[in-house]
Amino acid sequence: MASPLSNFSLLTDDLLFRILDKITSTSDRKNFRLVSKDFHRFDSIHRKTLKLLRLEFANSLLHKFSQINALDLSTCPRIDDATISSILLTSRFSNSLSWTLNIKKLVLSNATGLRSKGLELLMRFCINLEAIDVSDCWEFGDLEACALACGLGLREVRMDKCVKVTDVGLARIVVGCGPFKIAYGSWRTFFVITMLSRAFQLTGSFELVTNRSLFSIASLGKLKSLSMVGCSLLDDVGMKYLGRGCPLLQVLDVSRCNGISSYGLTLVLKVHSGLQQLGAGYCFADLSADLIYSLKNLGSLNLIKFDGARLSDSKFLSISLYCKQLVEVGLSKCIGVADEGIIQLASGCVNLKILDLTCCNLITDIGISAIADCCTNLVSLKVESCNLITEKGLERLGHSCLLIEELDLTDCSGVDDTGIVTYWSKLFNDMRAGFIRCEGIRDEGLAALSGGCRKLKILNLSYCRAITDEGIQHLSNFEDLSVLEMRSLINITCSGMTIVAAGCKKLLDLDLKFCRNIDDSGFWALAYYSRNLQQINISHCGISDVGLCMVLGNLTCLQDAKLLHLTKVSVEGFELALRACYMRLKKVKLLSSLRSLLSAEILKMLQGRGCKIKWH
Repeated sequence: MASPLSNFSLLTDDLLFRILDKITSTSDRKNFRLVSKDFHRFDSIHRKTLKLLRLEFANSLLHKFSQINALDLSTCPRIDDATISSILLTSRFSNSLSWTLNIKKLVLSNATGLRSKGLELLMRFCINLEAIDVSDCWEFGDLEACALACGLGLREVRMDKCVKVTDVGLARIVVGCGPFKIAYGSWRTFFVITMLSRAFQLTGSFELVTNRSLFSIASLGKLKSLSMVGCSLLDDVGMKYLGRGCPLLQVLDVSRCNGISSYGLTLVLKVHSGLQQLGAGYCFADLSADLIYSLKNLGSLNLIKFDGARLSDSKFLSISLYCKQLVEVGLSKCIGVADEGIIQLASGCVNLKILDLTCCNLITDIGISAIADCCTNLVSLKVESCNLITEKGLERLGHSCLLIEELDLTDCSGVDDTGIVTYWSKLFNDMRAGFIRCEGIRDEGLAALSGGCRKLKILNLSYCRAITDEGIQHLSNFEDLSVLEMRSLINITCSGMTIVAAGCKKLLDLDLKFCRNIDDSGFWALAYYSRNLQQINISHCGISDVGLCMVLGNLTCLQDAKLLHLTKVSVEGFELALRACYMRLKKVKLLSSLRSLLSAEILKMLQGRGCKIKWH
């Protein structure tokens, strides 16, 4: 009898590639590659994106996956000019530079050690590069911006939090690279904005954008997306300018722009009928009747965020009548949100997938039941501090909303193990869950969680102090768990930590703050098993000099460490531990008292590699 695998030889490459398009899970793709050499070859040819965790494998992987068009180096430690030069030169000597010709998108966010020479090398070799992300590179300045200008084909540049870039650097990018499709950055004055006459998208969050800037932005006839979060100098005059221009505008976010009133936003909404997404969180205390009525013109609106505003039941009725295409609604900390309004919203907006009701503490199981009955496609629900919700509401959700991937029950004191057992036993999605300060969550709840939701990726159990080692050991069943927060779990010891570390080998972010009963033996297990950890918080833990050196020395992917109030660690212990990892750390948080005690040499070594030290 012929092998089942022989049947695949009858399929064309195109059909196999279509099959691969449907396999989105990382673990499933890995299993596909392991089936046979042919499957491995097909995956290598089909793969279009590559995210590196370890630089030592960079050249072999780039040679193997030479067809990729997107390369992400944001999670790699030790990214600097020398490493970039080494990768490119090694590829050149081995005649495997073909990957540089295919790269169209490059992500270098958090590459704090990278400077202008390394960036210029990348621009020279990756001649077809169209998009680059250097966000959170806090040392990135005008010299680095000038290096980006060597990328003649660049159409998208993201520079969030690159605070040292001035208009001079931005102007060099625009002049050198030509017309942009998307441009992100810090628009400090009107000068650069006037040069982006063909921009499709602008982001000027938290910068000194004024009404004069909006007067000029309004002349951008092709602008489709405009984000101005926290631009406090804007007011209704600027909104009036915007209402007269940007005819193709589809996305507008003016959240935390305190100078803008309901009247000013209404001026924009009445004109821009093609608007699809509207963010106006924490702008004004109340939503005027005119503003709500202007939503009637927005037939394509699929996202609204009115966080922090006052909303009555009658306004919910209007929203449900005018905005039936809504997919995402943000109502965090809104005043007056109760069951009646939620019932109206859910019954009118049945396509809802994302709903944020954080701190809407008047909502009860009645409102949750309405959401469950009407919005069966719900993917994300945040009900932090909604203390009137009980296990009955969770049971209704578990019965109807089988697609849910994110559930935040932080500070929901009415939720206990009963609701978790009923709800989680039915879900098998790639989940994110938060149970912060849910004192009713105990070991039995974690047992149910591990039995029903094996694909859990993000879990927050902080301050659920009833959980013990017996319950925490169930987390070892979550092989795909990448983010785990367990602050102040005072009953967790080294035994429980060892089991978690051995079972959850894909952990990237771990928060153990105030876990005082975990000492060196628990951290040795982390150092041995959790080699992919990138962020760790071990403040207020019982770790000693030896344990700290072991953790920081062995975790070769570690980039962000919070090391506050480690009473068993001496100054010499801190010194040795930091020396063991200074080449890869990007951020470290230390007590201010150590500033004068640590040697000037180690501080210079850290800062020289682009590490940002936050003194507490």
